[in-house]
Amino acid sequence: MGSLPPREHLRLGQIETVLDVVVPVYNEETDLEPCVRRLHDHLTRTFPYGFRITIADNASTDRTPEVAARLDDAIDEVTAVRLEQKGRGRALRTVWSHSEAPVLAYMDVDLSTDLNALLPLVAPLISGHSDLAIGSRLARSSRVVRGPRREFISRAYNLILRGSLAARFSDAQCGFKAVRGDVAERLLPMIEDSGWFFDTEMLVLAERAGLRIHEVPVDWVDDPDSTVHIVRTATDDLKGVWRVGRALATGGLPLDRLARPFGDDPRDRELSGVPGGLARQLVGFCVVGALSTLLYLGLYSLFRLGVGPQLSNACALLVSAIVNTAANRRLTFGVRGRDRAVRHQAQGLVVFAIGLVLTSGSLAALDAATGRPSHGTELAVLVAANLAATVLRFLLLRAWVFPEPDRGEPVSPTGPPSGSVSPIGS
Repeated sequence: MGSLPPREHLRLGQIETVLDVVVPVYNEETDLEPCVRRLHDHLTRTFPYGFRITIADNASTDRTPEVAARLDDAIDEVTAVRLEQKGRGRALRTVWSHSEAPVLAYMDVDLSTDLNALLPLVAPLISGHSDLAIGSRLARSSRVVRGPRREFISRAYNLILRGSLAARFSDAQCGFKAVRGDVAERLLPMIEDSGWFFDTEMLVLAERAGLRIHEVPVDWVDDPDSTVHIVRTATDDLKGVWRVGRALATGGLPLDRLARPFGDDPRDRELSGVPGGLARQLVGFCVVGALSTLLYLGLYSLFRLGVGPQLSNACALLVSAIVNTAANRRLTFGVRGRDRAVRHQAQGLVVFAIGLVLTSGSLAALDAATGRPSHGTELAVLVAANLAATVLRFLLLRAWVFPEPDRGEPVSPTGPPSGSVSPIGS
């Protein structure tokens, strides 16, 4: 399974149902009917294309299945699906995996989010501008009514995601999201969680793969009767953060399946005489190189407290070389997973040996010329020697360690997953 094709504007005239809005419910016999009727009325008045509302019953034990079946019979655009296991993520994965609509969305049954944000949410997906879209309660222009405890938990969770998973989206848990169908086809099988962490995992994987996430500021009013168990949900979310962070750190996720090529903007076209990706690789190499140099100098100064300059240089350069190869492998040249990781490190050590010869030779020449140089002079000579080795290192990494074929060629995506879901009612 290769990378995704370029995004395109949906050919709406050829699609009967453009949008499928899923409403996951568990024991919502009171709120379900007014929610669905209000949502249906809003879509009928404001959404210019065909739509469907899918009620995903998460093993309810009250009269929710009866209400869902009645709505299924009464409204043509409403479909009810029954799942025998609980879990919001499980409900979304099940319905989205079997939906043929090109745009998939979901919202909470309490309709805490103002429905006027629904069309702005899905419009970038229809136009081909974005891959996913989320409602954000933490955007500057959002208007939110909720208690201080929920506000604190939401912002604290957002900080945890930014600090641990380097997330850049602002609101992972707002129950108001949408995704393109072709993206969901690739993304859903990679998501392990079937509960509340499903949203976060989906967004983190999409963002790490370079997909475009559109954020819509929303007006949101807290539901005081919400049945969400905050402590248990927070604990499960932290476990999910640890699991996803570990998988990303070890390269165990095939994120290349979600990669998008550039669009048709003339600025994205290849320039004559410039190899593809060279500019981006140069920027990544320079950033990694600068950080590796700081690490190298810090380690050299640390080792120098106990041993001589040659041994300090060799140890510092060895450690920084291993880190540098791993960082360039992932960030500069986009090689993911564990395939050939040992080989790449071995080749990186050969490049390290070249750098060792240059820097050690520079130290030996300095010692022969001055006798006992100062620590500052040693550092200055080492910086100059590393700069001289940098160009050669980049060329060797690009042409020998991580050549273009190693980074893979896109192939045609596969078709949608097979399977069926049992409907409720008629």
